[in-house]
Amino acid sequence: MSISRFSVGFGHQFIKALIPPPPEGPDADAAQPGPRIMHPASATPFQALRDKMEREWTPQMMDVLGIEARSLPIIWDADFLYGPRTASGDDTYVLCEINVSSVFAIPDDAPAAIARLTLARTRPPD
Repeated sequence: MSISRFSVGFGHQFIKALIPPPPEGPDADAAQPGPRIMHPASATPFQALRDKMEREWTPQMMDVLGIEARSLPIIWDADFLYGPRTASGDDTYVLCEINVSSVFAIPDDAPAAIARLTLARTRPPD
């Protein structure tokens, strides 16, 4: 099963929640996450992740939960952790969680994509 391309972008952020806080404590600047850098859906470094999410993980989730593509939330995000590197040194990812209730920040391209999908969903299915 495959669904159409739906990603509108990627945010990349160095999260420090799983490492011990510095001696200054958890509120110190050194303990805070790095900046979130937003990338378009076409960003080369994320294409393997995009393919895995769109062609494997999301269809598998839909199958397990009995959800049709039209019933998925219009805006949602998925968080990932790094997995082991491949033999050639490429990054792999592990799906951490999917969020639908508190989704922000979003890439600059997201509002137009959200509007297009919302309009498409107001039309009767083919």
